[in-house]
This record gives sequence, structure tokens and C-alpha cells, in this order.
Amino acid sequence: MANLLRTLILIMVASVLLTASKALGYDLVELSHIHLAITVFIYTIFAQAFVMFYFIGVARLVNNIDLILHSENNLAELFEEAPEDLEPYIKKVKRFVHEADLCKRQTIPWTILMLILGMIGFLLGGAHDTGLVAKTTHSGVIYGFIASMVIGFFRQWYYLGKSHVLLRKVKGLFEIPDGQM
Repeated sequence: MANLLRTLILIMVASVLLTASKALGYDLVELSHIHLAITVFIYTIFAQAFVMFYFIGVARLVNNIDLILHSENNLAELFEEAPEDLEPYIKKVKRFVHEADLCKRQTIPWTILMLILGMIGFLLGGAHDTGLVAKTTHSGVIYGFIASMVIGFFRQWYYLGKSHVLLRKVKGLFEIPDGQM
């Protein structure tokens, strides 16, 4: 899943750069800048939503496991036969919770910033097209969007890899089959 999400955000970055190059006068595709921008921004919203929910889901899974271990209720969800001493599991899961929360905290603010700047830039592009806003206003917000997208892309790329490894550790520790979660 992490590699699929990496592919989605890679396509997103390439599409945004293609849209920006079209606005700067490079005719790499036959679509107009406006048509390209509409398509790319809709794609960006979906790609970022998938990435954000992936990090939220990984953190939720690890927090649920931590809750089960601490409450000692529903241990059958984690173990065929629950061990007498849960302390080694609790210690490892505590580290997993920290790692999952770190991944979420390091990526979601950039995702939100990217989406907000993209939305404002998209709306200002429409306002510029109707003559209500200067081109520099639209361009300035879009440059901010591109900067946040580049920073967010590298953070997401890195932490998608870390989350993937984290999920492998969790599945290995509790012998969860690959077809689940």
C-alpha cells in the first residue's frame, strides 16, 4: 500500500509541474491550463486524502493494539493463546505508537497546508481568469502551494516507507496475515 501511495504522490507532483509549465507557456500537452488545473487539483485532493487516511489508519491500528494490551480485554484478537507476561509486547507496542504518531505528525500538517494553498490558488486562478484578481496574486499562492507540495512530498515519501516497515513489524509481532490490514 505504501508503494502505491508513493506512486500516487509521484504522479501528483509530475502533474502539478506539468500544469505549472503549461501556465508558463510550455505546450507539453494539448489541454489548456484551466482544464489541466481542474483535473490535476481534483487528483491532488484524492491522492492527499488517501495518504492522510493511510497515516491515520496505521496510527489507529497501533493505538487499538496498545489499548487491547493495556486493558487485557480482547487479547484473543492478538493472540491464539495470550502469554502470561505481556510486558515485552507492551514495551514494543509503546514504541510502535510513538513511531506511528510521529509519522502522522510529520506528514498531515503538510498535507493540510498543501490542500489549503491548492484550494486558494485554484479559486484565485478562476478569479484571475475573470479579471477579478491580478496574475501575481494567483501565481504567488501557487508558488507557495508548489513549495509546500515539494516539502510534503519528500516527507510523505520518507514516512510512507517508515510506516510500511512499522506495519511489517506489527504484523510480525502478532502474526497477522498479510491479507489483513
